[in-house]
Amino acid sequence: MFLRNLCVCSPSQPLDVKIKFYNSDKDDLFLEVHIQNISPATVFIQDVSLELPEMYTPKPLNTLNLDGKDECTFGTRIFLQATEGRYYLYHLQVKEEYLERARNLSGLTKMGELKIVWKRDLGEMAMLYTVPLEREAKRCGALKLFLLKIPDTVVLEEPFQITCKITNCSDKRMNLIVRMHNTSSVHWFGRSGSYLGKLIPGSSTSFTLTLKCLQLGLRRISGLQIIDTTLKIKYRYDSVANVSVVPSMDIMES
Repeated sequence: MFLRNLCVCSPSQPLDVKIKFYNSDKDDLFLEVHIQNISPATVFIQDVSLELPEMYTPKPLNTLNLDGKDECTFGTRIFLQATEGRYYLYHLQVKEEYLERARNLSGLTKMGELKIVWKRDLGEMAMLYTVPLEREAKRCGALKLFLLKIPDTVVLEEPFQITCKITNCSDKRMNLIVRMHNTSSVHWFGRSGSYLGKLIPGSSTSFTLTLKCLQLGLRRISGLQIIDTTLKIKYRYDSVANVSVVPSMDIMES
């Protein structure tokens, strides 16, 4: 009687995958995927796809519109040479019905899976490489502020405007007013203590403020404070944004 010994060997993984999440000013996310061929041979990437939780809709950002047609940023090449890498970018949009749930996420959060279908030779059977996706969700705090509109460059001592949006991330109703405090380089216009209105949990409101910069160079906009008169809580924003302050044309000509 002869016994046949069978040895089952799984192929070594030729890909190194790095995942990075970026928070946007809105409730959605951006996902960056870096895939690198760490083997000495060529690897053919057949497909890269995402399986996300129900609350997210993925939008790939790996195409360019050329002459009315969407073309892959990698061209027609589907292979990676040894040590060659490639970046994939996705916009993860939160569905409207899950906005409140997304805002309350905290700690380590499972974000589904990344699936890569690859093979070493064009004629061989494709392999599936699955990478679990996780991110550390950070709470935005009870009141989230981000900028809707701000100029990159402003003229010294000339008024300009910024438009802000605030979102109530708490589970309590807020009654808000805004206060502005001048600094050595930034002065605010308008009446400090203006009423912004009431915000129920999960809702947002926007407002426009006028200010001017008194010093040249890159200046930090600070001194903004929003007060919840219901709970008597102050939210201070000392790094709203940075703007580049340039001299006026009159000064430059003289």
